[in-house]
Amino acid sequence: MKSSNIGGQAVLEGVMMKHKDRYAVAVRKPDGEIEIDREDYRSIVGNYHSLVKIPFVRGIFQFIDSMVLGMRTLTWSAGFEEEEDILTEQEAGKKERADRIMNGIVMVVSFVLAIAIFMVLPYGISNLFRKVIPSYLVRIILEGVIRIAIFVAYIRLISRMEDIRRLYQYHGAEHKCINCIEHGLPLTVENVRVSSKEHKRCGTSFLMFVMIVGIVLLFFVKTESHILRVVIRIALLPIIAGISYEIIRVAGSSDHPVVNFLSKPGLMLQRLTTKEPDDSMIEVAIASVEAVFDWRAYLMENFPSGPADQEEKEKV
Repeated sequence: MKSSNIGGQAVLEGVMMKHKDRYAVAVRKPDGEIEIDREDYRSIVGNYHSLVKIPFVRGIFQFIDSMVLGMRTLTWSAGFEEEEDILTEQEAGKKERADRIMNGIVMVVSFVLAIAIFMVLPYGISNLFRKVIPSYLVRIILEGVIRIAIFVAYIRLISRMEDIRRLYQYHGAEHKCINCIEHGLPLTVENVRVSSKEHKRCGTSFLMFVMIVGIVLLFFVKTESHILRVVIRIALLPIIAGISYEIIRVAGSSDHPVVNFLSKPGLMLQRLTTKEPDDSMIEVAIASVEAVFDWRAYLMENFPSGPADQEEKEKV
């Protein structure tokens, strides 16, 4: 499988797709039309592009960039759910600045809550068993299991919301489009429909690797101070993100049996974060892909013998 290097994200009633220095967001508006916004992608490191090429370092910036871009595109897509008012240029500028400030606040608050719920809380719960489980290594494993359990419970809980369920359907449409292309099929609704909704390069798999890598790294860090243990867990996050990014980067372009085995936990978790989309959602995802990526040229270069045959199509 040849990676297309396309990344994406589900947004409200739409899909964002990114390829190299361009990204596009396609949204199904209330009137049924598809609105597409294309923009140049600018990394948080600005002109220091060499930083995003250094192994284990680039993953840190990629993670932060994806959070910033994700929040920006979610805010843009949410605008179609609100009643549109005619604003003057000055009013539009004020609204844009207010949105940026609010996005920043939401990101900071979300990050703090994520640290508290998925880092501090699992450590606190596992620490309650220190008298019955004297082994530090066993408690580290228990902490990791608790963290994964909390994450899965969180995903299941929010999936009960109608808006989140539709978001998961668009997430499935995003994956199906990428799988369709990377398995040599023309990007049509029919081909996308039969493609897999799980992909090894997904952010959900990245988070699973983050939790697993975190367990392994903590084996090598030991201190008696409870405060230091919490601080160390937070301080290790950039390193964990960098390692996890390199793993998922390899996984996204390899079909080696070992890689496939290591990818299974993330793919299983994606069964919760992706749902089967309807054809109208697939159309939106296709529009987003075509706004930033020439899939026909990709197929000609990587599948010169022509589109995949029916037997291959059934394996997608």
